[in-house]
Amino acid sequence: MVCSDIDRAKNLLLTGNVVAIPTETVYGLAGNAYDEKVIARIFEIKQRPWFDPLIVHTDSLDKVKLFVEHLPIEAQMVAKLFWPGPLTLLLPKKNIIPDLVTAGSPYVGVRIPNHPICLQLLSRLPFPLAAPSANPFGYVSPTKPQHVADQLGDKIPMILDGAPCSIGIESTIISFESQIPKIRRLGGLDKAVLEKAIGPMEMDLQHAPNTSHTPGALLSHYAPQKKMLLGNLLELIAEYNNSATLGVLSFQKKYPAVPNDHQVVLSPSGCLKEAARNLFHGLRLLDSLPIDLILADYLPNRGIGEAINDRLQRAQYREKITYS
Repeated sequence: MVCSDIDRAKNLLLTGNVVAIPTETVYGLAGNAYDEKVIARIFEIKQRPWFDPLIVHTDSLDKVKLFVEHLPIEAQMVAKLFWPGPLTLLLPKKNIIPDLVTAGSPYVGVRIPNHPICLQLLSRLPFPLAAPSANPFGYVSPTKPQHVADQLGDKIPMILDGAPCSIGIESTIISFESQIPKIRRLGGLDKAVLEKAIGPMEMDLQHAPNTSHTPGALLSHYAPQKKMLLGNLLELIAEYNNSATLGVLSFQKKYPAVPNDHQVVLSPSGCLKEAARNLFHGLRLLDSLPIDLILADYLPNRGIGEAINDRLQRAQYREKITYS
Protein backbone atom coordinates (compact mmCIF):
# COMPACT_ATOMS: atom_id res chain seq x y z
CA MET A 1 0.00 0.00 0.00
CA VAL A 2 2.65 2.56 1.05
CA CYS A 3 5.63 2.41 -1.32
CA SER A 4 8.10 4.65 -3.16
CA ASP A 5 7.63 3.16 -6.66
CA ILE A 6 7.02 6.19 -8.90
CA ASP A 7 6.46 4.04 -11.99
CA ARG A 8 3.71 2.08 -10.23
CA ALA A 9 2.01 5.33 -9.24
CA LYS A 10 2.31 6.58 -12.83
CA ASN A 11 0.77 3.41 -14.27
CA LEU A 12 -2.11 3.51 -11.81
CA LEU A 13 -2.84 7.13 -12.73
CA LEU A 14 -2.58 6.39 -16.47
CA THR A 15 -5.25 3.70 -16.07
CA GLY A 16 -7.75 5.97 -14.33
CA ASN A 17 -6.95 5.24 -10.70
CA VAL A 18 -6.61 7.63 -7.79
CA VAL A 19 -3.47 7.53 -5.62
CA ALA A 20 -2.11 9.50 -2.67
CA ILE A 21 0.95 11.61 -3.45
CA PRO A 22 3.41 13.59 -1.30
CA THR A 23 3.91 17.34 -1.56
CA GLU A 24 5.83 19.72 0.68
CA THR A 25 2.54 20.99 2.15
CA VAL A 26 0.31 17.95 2.78
CA TYR A 27 -0.38 14.59 1.10
CA GLY A 28 -2.80 14.84 -1.82
CA LEU A 29 -5.43 12.50 -3.24
CA ALA A 30 -4.49 12.68 -6.91
CA GLY A 31 -6.03 11.81 -10.24
CA ASN A 32 -6.12 12.92 -13.88
CA ALA A 33 -7.36 16.52 -13.85
CA TYR A 34 -8.76 16.16 -17.38
CA ASP A 35 -10.93 13.09 -16.63
CA GLU A 36 -14.30 13.91 -15.09
CA LYS A 37 -14.88 10.30 -13.96
CA VAL A 38 -11.59 10.33 -12.06
CA ILE A 39 -12.44 13.70 -10.50
CA ALA A 40 -15.80 12.34 -9.40
CA ARG A 41 -13.99 9.40 -7.80
CA ILE A 42 -11.80 11.84 -5.79
CA PHE A 43 -14.92 13.58 -4.48
CA GLU A 44 -16.49 10.21 -3.67
CA ILE A 45 -13.46 8.88 -1.77
CA LYS A 46 -13.10 12.09 0.27
CA GLN A 47 -16.87 12.53 0.67
CA ARG A 48 -16.13 16.08 -0.42
CA PRO A 49 -19.07 18.33 -1.37
CA TRP A 50 -19.22 19.18 -5.08
CA PHE A 51 -19.11 22.92 -4.34
CA ASP A 52 -15.56 22.78 -2.92
CA PRO A 53 -13.07 23.12 -5.82
CA LEU A 54 -9.77 21.25 -6.26
CA ILE A 55 -6.21 22.41 -6.93
CA VAL A 56 -4.44 21.21 -10.09
CA HIS A 57 -0.75 20.24 -9.88
CA THR A 58 1.86 20.10 -12.63
CA ASP A 59 5.63 20.42 -12.97
CA SER A 60 6.32 23.34 -15.33
CA LEU A 61 5.01 26.73 -16.38
CA ASP A 62 4.83 25.53 -20.00
CA LYS A 63 2.42 22.78 -18.94
CA VAL A 64 0.30 25.28 -17.02
CA LYS A 65 -0.23 27.16 -20.27
CA LEU A 66 -1.85 24.06 -21.77
CA PHE A 67 -4.89 24.31 -19.49
CA VAL A 68 -5.23 28.01 -18.58
CA GLU A 69 -6.50 30.70 -20.94
CA HIS A 70 -3.77 33.20 -20.14
CA LEU A 71 -1.19 34.07 -17.52
CA PRO A 72 -1.32 37.68 -16.31
CA ILE A 73 2.09 39.33 -16.15
CA GLU A 74 1.85 39.49 -12.35
CA ALA A 75 1.10 35.76 -12.22
CA GLN A 76 4.10 34.96 -14.42
CA MET A 77 6.36 37.01 -12.15
CA VAL A 78 5.05 35.32 -8.99
CA ALA A 79 5.34 31.88 -10.57
CA LYS A 80 8.94 32.43 -11.58
CA LEU A 81 9.80 33.61 -8.08
CA PHE A 82 7.95 31.05 -5.96
CA TRP A 83 7.39 27.89 -8.03
CA PRO A 84 8.04 25.16 -7.19
CA GLY A 85 6.60 26.05 -3.80
CA PRO A 86 3.60 26.29 -1.46
CA LEU A 87 1.73 28.79 -3.64
CA THR A 88 -1.46 28.30 -5.66
CA LEU A 89 -2.53 30.77 -8.36
CA LEU A 90 -6.18 31.18 -9.38
CA LEU A 91 -6.12 31.48 -13.18
CA PRO A 92 -8.77 31.46 -15.94
CA LYS A 93 -9.18 27.86 -17.09
CA LYS A 94 -9.54 26.31 -20.52
CA ASN A 95 -12.41 23.93 -21.19
CA ILE A 96 -10.04 20.95 -20.93
CA ILE A 97 -10.36 21.38 -17.14
CA PRO A 98 -13.81 20.01 -16.21
CA ASP A 99 -16.16 22.36 -14.37
CA LEU A 100 -16.32 19.73 -11.63
CA VAL A 101 -12.69 20.55 -10.74
CA THR A 102 -13.50 24.24 -10.17
CA ALA A 103 -17.05 23.91 -8.78
CA GLY A 104 -18.29 25.80 -11.82
CA SER A 105 -15.88 28.71 -11.43
CA PRO A 106 -14.06 29.98 -14.55
CA TYR A 107 -10.85 30.03 -12.45
CA VAL A 108 -8.72 27.01 -11.59
CA GLY A 109 -6.25 26.79 -8.72
CA VAL A 110 -2.82 25.77 -10.05
CA ARG A 111 0.51 25.06 -8.42
CA ILE A 112 3.89 23.40 -8.94
CA PRO A 113 4.76 21.56 -5.71
CA ASN A 114 8.25 21.65 -4.28
CA HIS A 115 8.71 17.93 -3.63
CA PRO A 116 11.24 15.87 -5.65
CA ILE A 117 9.18 12.65 -5.76
CA CYS A 118 6.00 14.49 -6.71
CA LEU A 119 7.82 16.44 -9.42
CA GLN A 120 9.30 13.25 -10.85
CA LEU A 121 5.83 11.73 -11.03
CA LEU A 122 4.29 14.81 -12.63
CA SER A 123 7.08 14.95 -15.24
CA ARG A 124 6.19 11.43 -16.40
CA LEU A 125 2.48 12.08 -16.90
CA PRO A 126 0.70 13.50 -19.99
CA PHE A 127 -1.82 15.31 -17.79
CA PRO A 128 -1.83 17.43 -14.60
CA LEU A 129 -3.14 16.02 -11.32
CA ALA A 130 -6.09 17.32 -9.36
CA ALA A 131 -5.14 16.66 -5.75
CA PRO A 132 -6.99 17.86 -2.66
CA SER A 133 -5.69 16.70 0.71
CA ALA A 134 -5.80 12.90 1.12
CA ASN A 135 -8.23 12.71 4.02
CA PRO A 136 -12.00 12.60 4.59
CA PHE A 137 -13.53 15.99 3.87
CA GLY A 138 -13.27 18.53 6.67
CA TYR A 139 -10.88 16.48 8.78
CA VAL A 140 -7.27 17.22 9.71
CA SER A 141 -4.98 17.16 6.66
CA PRO A 142 -2.39 14.33 6.37
CA THR A 143 1.32 15.10 6.62
CA LYS A 144 2.64 11.52 6.77
CA PRO A 145 1.88 8.39 4.70
CA GLN A 146 0.45 6.67 7.77
CA HIS A 147 -2.11 9.46 8.20
CA VAL A 148 -3.46 8.61 4.74
CA ALA A 149 -3.36 4.85 5.37
CA ASP A 150 -5.28 5.23 8.63
CA GLN A 151 -8.26 6.88 6.96
CA LEU A 152 -8.25 6.08 3.23
CA GLY A 153 -6.07 2.96 3.05
CA ASP A 154 -8.91 0.64 2.04
CA LYS A 155 -10.20 3.02 -0.66
CA ILE A 156 -7.10 3.64 -2.79
CA PRO A 157 -4.57 1.27 -4.41
CA MET A 158 -1.40 3.14 -3.42
CA ILE A 159 0.18 5.80 -1.23
CA LEU A 160 3.37 7.15 -2.78
CA ASP A 161 5.82 7.50 0.10
CA GLY A 162 7.57 10.86 0.23
CA ALA A 163 8.34 10.98 3.97
CA PRO A 164 6.77 13.60 6.29
CA CYS A 165 5.81 16.89 4.63
CA SER A 166 8.39 19.63 5.14
CA ILE A 167 5.92 22.52 5.53
CA GLY A 168 2.84 20.84 6.98
CA ILE A 169 0.02 23.22 6.06
CA GLU A 170 -1.62 23.87 2.72
CA SER A 171 -0.50 26.35 0.08
CA THR A 172 -1.20 30.06 0.03
CA ILE A 173 -3.75 30.95 -2.69
CA ILE A 174 -3.72 34.25 -4.60
CA SER A 175 -5.78 35.66 -7.47
CA PHE A 176 -5.24 38.36 -10.09
CA GLU A 177 -8.72 39.30 -11.34
CA SER A 178 -8.36 42.85 -9.96
CA GLN A 179 -5.55 45.39 -10.25
CA ILE A 180 -4.08 44.44 -6.86
CA PRO A 181 -3.46 40.70 -6.32
CA LYS A 182 -5.58 39.16 -3.55
CA ILE A 183 -4.72 36.51 -0.99
CA ARG A 184 -7.61 34.06 -0.99
CA ARG A 185 -6.20 31.56 1.51
CA LEU A 186 -3.36 31.88 3.99
CA GLY A 187 -0.82 29.08 3.79
CA GLY A 188 2.76 27.96 3.60
CA LEU A 189 4.08 31.10 1.86
CA ASP A 190 4.08 34.20 4.06
CA LYS A 191 2.19 37.30 2.99
CA ALA A 192 5.22 39.42 3.94
CA VAL A 193 7.47 37.41 1.62
CA LEU A 194 5.00 37.82 -1.25
CA GLU A 195 4.61 41.55 -0.71
CA LYS A 196 8.35 42.08 -0.53
CA ALA A 197 8.63 40.50 -3.97
CA ILE A 198 5.59 41.88 -5.82
CA GLY A 199 4.23 44.80 -3.80
CA PRO A 200 1.03 45.33 -1.78
CA MET A 201 -1.66 42.65 -1.72
CA GLU A 202 -5.24 42.63 -0.47
CA MET A 203 -6.63 40.06 1.95
CA ASP A 204 -9.86 38.45 0.70
CA LEU A 205 -10.16 35.16 2.58
CA GLN A 206 -13.86 34.55 1.85
CA HIS A 207 -14.45 31.93 4.55
CA ALA A 208 -17.90 30.76 3.50
CA PRO A 209 -20.18 28.48 5.56
CA ASN A 210 -21.10 26.13 2.73
CA THR A 211 -19.74 27.24 -0.63
CA SER A 212 -16.59 28.80 -2.04
CA HIS A 213 -14.78 29.17 -5.36
CA THR A 214 -11.44 29.04 -3.51
CA PRO A 215 -10.16 25.56 -2.59
CA GLY A 216 -10.03 24.89 1.14
CA ALA A 217 -11.76 28.14 2.10
CA LEU A 218 -14.88 26.88 3.85
CA LEU A 219 -15.68 28.31 7.27
CA SER A 220 -15.46 24.94 9.03
CA HIS A 221 -12.49 22.82 7.97
CA TYR A 222 -9.33 20.99 9.14
CA ALA A 223 -11.27 19.79 12.19
CA PRO A 224 -10.60 16.88 14.55
CA GLN A 225 -13.50 14.64 15.53
CA LYS A 226 -13.15 15.70 19.17
CA LYS A 227 -14.60 19.07 20.10
CA MET A 228 -12.00 21.82 20.18
CA LEU A 229 -11.85 25.32 21.67
CA LEU A 230 -9.31 28.05 20.95
CA GLY A 231 -8.30 30.84 23.31
CA ASN A 232 -6.35 31.58 26.49
CA LEU A 233 -5.22 28.14 27.69
CA LEU A 234 -4.98 29.04 31.37
CA GLU A 235 -8.55 30.33 31.36
CA LEU A 236 -9.90 27.44 29.28
CA ILE A 237 -8.21 24.80 31.47
CA ALA A 238 -9.61 26.45 34.61
CA GLU A 239 -13.11 26.52 33.11
CA TYR A 240 -13.29 22.93 31.80
CA ASN A 241 -10.83 20.87 33.84
CA ASN A 242 -13.39 19.78 36.46
CA SER A 243 -16.06 18.75 33.96
CA ALA A 244 -14.18 17.18 31.02
CA THR A 245 -11.10 15.12 30.21
CA LEU A 246 -8.87 17.59 28.41
CA GLY A 247 -6.21 17.51 25.74
CA VAL A 248 -4.02 20.56 25.13
CA LEU A 249 -2.37 21.80 21.93
CA SER A 250 0.02 24.60 22.84
CA PHE A 251 2.67 26.61 21.06
CA GLN A 252 5.60 26.37 23.49
CA LYS A 253 4.79 24.95 26.93
CA LYS A 254 2.90 22.35 28.93
CA TYR A 255 0.40 22.96 31.73
CA PRO A 256 0.60 21.14 35.10
CA ALA A 257 -3.18 20.89 35.50
CA VAL A 258 -3.43 18.53 32.49
CA PRO A 259 -1.79 15.07 32.27
CA ASN A 260 1.52 15.24 30.42
CA ASP A 261 0.52 12.59 27.87
CA HIS A 262 -2.60 14.58 26.99
CA GLN A 263 -0.55 17.54 25.74
CA VAL A 264 1.18 18.38 22.47
CA VAL A 265 3.68 21.24 22.25
CA LEU A 266 4.11 22.44 18.68
CA SER A 267 7.52 24.08 19.15
CA PRO A 268 9.30 24.33 22.51
CA SER A 269 11.79 26.74 20.91
CA GLY A 270 9.05 29.02 19.58
CA CYS A 271 9.74 28.35 15.89
CA LEU A 272 6.62 29.01 13.80
CA LYS A 273 7.82 26.83 10.90
CA GLU A 274 8.32 23.91 13.28
CA ALA A 275 4.86 24.54 14.71
CA ALA A 276 3.36 24.40 11.21
CA ARG A 277 5.07 21.07 10.48
CA ASN A 278 3.68 19.63 13.72
CA LEU A 279 0.19 21.14 13.65
CA PHE A 280 -1.87 18.49 11.87
CA HIS A 281 0.06 15.59 13.39
CA GLY A 282 -0.54 17.07 16.83
CA LEU A 283 -4.27 17.43 16.21
CA ARG A 284 -4.47 13.83 15.00
CA LEU A 285 -2.58 12.58 18.05
CA LEU A 286 -4.89 14.39 20.47
CA ASP A 287 -7.92 13.21 18.52
CA SER A 288 -6.84 9.59 19.11
CA LEU A 289 -6.68 9.97 22.92
CA PRO A 290 -9.48 9.16 25.41
CA ILE A 291 -10.38 12.83 25.96
CA ASP A 292 -13.56 14.89 25.66
CA LEU A 293 -12.23 18.25 24.56
CA ILE A 294 -9.12 19.69 22.86
CA LEU A 295 -8.00 23.13 24.02
CA ALA A 296 -5.58 25.20 21.95
CA ASP A 297 -4.00 28.64 22.06
CA TYR A 298 -3.31 31.20 19.36
CA LEU A 299 0.19 31.46 17.96
CA PRO A 300 1.97 34.75 17.27
CA ASN A 301 0.03 36.22 14.36
CA ARG A 302 2.99 36.84 12.06
CA GLY A 303 4.46 34.99 9.11
CA ILE A 304 3.22 31.42 8.84
CA GLY A 305 1.63 31.91 12.28
CA GLU A 306 -1.24 33.69 10.51
CA ALA A 307 -1.94 30.57 8.46
CA ILE A 308 -1.73 28.31 11.54
CA ASN A 309 -4.21 30.52 13.41
CA ASP A 310 -6.50 30.41 10.38
CA ARG A 311 -6.49 26.59 10.49
CA LEU A 312 -7.10 26.54 14.24
CA GLN A 313 -10.01 28.97 13.99
CA ARG A 314 -11.72 26.85 11.37
CA ALA A 315 -11.08 23.64 13.33
CA GLN A 316 -12.70 24.75 16.56
CA TYR A 317 -16.18 23.78 17.73
CA ARG A 318 -18.59 26.67 17.15
CA GLU A 319 -21.35 26.07 19.70
CA LYS A 320 -21.32 26.59 23.42
CA ILE A 321 -19.98 23.49 25.19
CA THR A 322 -21.52 22.37 28.48
CA TYR A 323 -20.65 19.35 30.60
CA SER A 324 -22.69 18.08 33.55
